[in-house]
Amino acid sequence: MSHILIINGYQTYGDPKGKLNETLADEMEHILKEKHEIKRTNIDKGYSISEEQEKFVWADTIIFQTPVYWFNVPGLLKTYIDEVYKHGIFFSGPSEYGRGGLFKDKYYMLSTTWNAPVEAFQKETAFLGGNTVDDIFLGFHKTQEFVGLKKLETFTVHDVVHRPQIEIYLKQLRNHLEATIK
Repeated sequence: MSHILIINGYQTYGDPKGKLNETLADEMEHILKEKHEIKRTNIDKGYSISEEQEKFVWADTIIFQTPVYWFNVPGLLKTYIDEVYKHGIFFSGPSEYGRGGLFKDKYYMLSTTWNAPVEAFQKETAFLGGNTVDDIFLGFHKTQEFVGLKKLETFTVHDVVHRPQIEIYLKQLRNHLEATIK
């Protein structure tokens, strides 16, 4: 049985109260617990740095469930990474920069919720036209690569504030997890 750590990167910000991110994290746990052992962290509720480091050592796969705030992860998730990812636990200093990750046998998946509609990515003339979610999250992906984690296919849902479609998101998530997490 493999070990999966689900990190809910939601941070209280304005009116949305993180219900969608919590629902997606709950659904991930529900789907995956049949074949995997699960641990979770909700960073908005606080965390212990040493306990989080132990969870990463324990996990085979880490899933980051996060809303997108200004084309990035919430500030608290960035702080979490800054505090938890420590030299000697997550990476060492090899001769080639960025190749000293100590989690080379582990995987990660990014799952995002966007207010931006999917059309903002699809139309060349749109604001995000020509870019993918992974293009926008290049820094996040490089951080995970730096510590040795291998990328799994990203899951994302769009237009979650103005036109939420929770049941469709949950079905898409189930299909994504079945195809991505073995």
